[in-house]
Amino acid sequence: MLRQSINRLLVAGTPAANILYINFDHPLLKLAGMEAVVEAWRQHEPKALGPEFVFPDEAHEVEGWDGWITGQVDANRNRRIVATCSIAPPVESSAPGQIRWHNIRLGTLSFYEYLQARRIDVPPLPKIKHLAELFAWPLTKFQRVGDLGRPYIGHFHEYLVRSGFPQAALGESITNSQSIVRENCLGKAIRRDLASQFAVRRVPELEYAFLHLRQHDDGLLDLPALCEKLAIKRPTAEHFLDLLEAGQLIHRLAPYGYGKEIQRARFKIYLADAGIAPALLLKGKSLLDDPQSLGIAAETAVFKHLFTRYQAQQARFSYWRGNAARKVDLIAQIGEQLLPFEFRYTEKPHGAKDLKDLIDLLTEKKIERGYVVTKDPGDFGELPGVEKPAKIMRLPAAFACYWLGEVESDVP
Repeated sequence: MLRQSINRLLVAGTPAANILYINFDHPLLKLAGMEAVVEAWRQHEPKALGPEFVFPDEAHEVEGWDGWITGQVDANRNRRIVATCSIAPPVESSAPGQIRWHNIRLGTLSFYEYLQARRIDVPPLPKIKHLAELFAWPLTKFQRVGDLGRPYIGHFHEYLVRSGFPQAALGESITNSQSIVRENCLGKAIRRDLASQFAVRRVPELEYAFLHLRQHDDGLLDLPALCEKLAIKRPTAEHFLDLLEAGQLIHRLAPYGYGKEIQRARFKIYLADAGIAPALLLKGKSLLDDPQSLGIAAETAVFKHLFTRYQAQQARFSYWRGNAARKVDLIAQIGEQLLPFEFRYTEKPHGAKDLKDLIDLLTEKKIERGYVVTKDPGDFGELPGVEKPAKIMRLPAAFACYWLGEVESDVP
């Protein structure tokens, strides 16, 4: 991303002498620090007319990096800085005289971007700007688009196995792709970044906690069971979850509601990418032979696409648990709008009687539209038998991820 930005600057006429890219993964640069590296740059490369652009990559490797950038913004108005971190940077601050941090969490490649990156030739689907547009389609269009999009399903399953991490997505083989993801998650993210940045002494327990979440990412986190397996106390387990979230390896979702509805509630855990779970055990394509694991991977992918698409709008994500064991898998709250999603990644078509919990949520909360994410392109279209004004759209996961990725790629 930084190199693409630099290329755009060069094409637009920015002098190369005014652009600095620094990779602080390099041990000598890390030891030298921000100020010394920038000073050496200016001694060897005289400044040209116009603003300067500094791109520190892996900035969190340098002690005091955030304070240095704050000072630069205050003292050097002619210098633009974009820093990347593998670990979430400082929380937003609004104290007088300090800059406000806006954390932009970059998702892995969308399914749409994956198809582009691998130059996969598939029939183009009709463009839509919002999933709500599907409710205006005529019945015949769903069947036509479903037939047109059947080639997407195999590529979507391979995307789930390879992951959206760019290097892994472009890997020569599934084994190579999964090895890259495993090393990035366990070797780099946990053993190196989190362990060094947060002075983690119990790295094996942190790693095991992450593996435990891989095994339980289809439901709610059982924190007492995690504590028992690791022989740790609850505050330590909660600290591990904080670290894994800071390392952008997991997402935690609280239940929808307020006050007593969510007191001492259990978190729902999503891994940051669907390809992480099969990669940790280097399972190859065996994920595709396990219907339950495949369904979990598809749900993880759709959540990742929704999170990436709507994070700029500060969307809040949750799940719903009503009375009498009623449940809905995911709710995206965008402003005042609620978008509930139920996941049924199975071969059989779904009717209104299969989705009573989702219908109850729509009725109880007076929500106009809901979605059930399906597997087969034939299981596509508005669900009959739902009492108006509520509407439910059956939407194949591959199509949902394609459209969400396409729209996100079109946003300037």
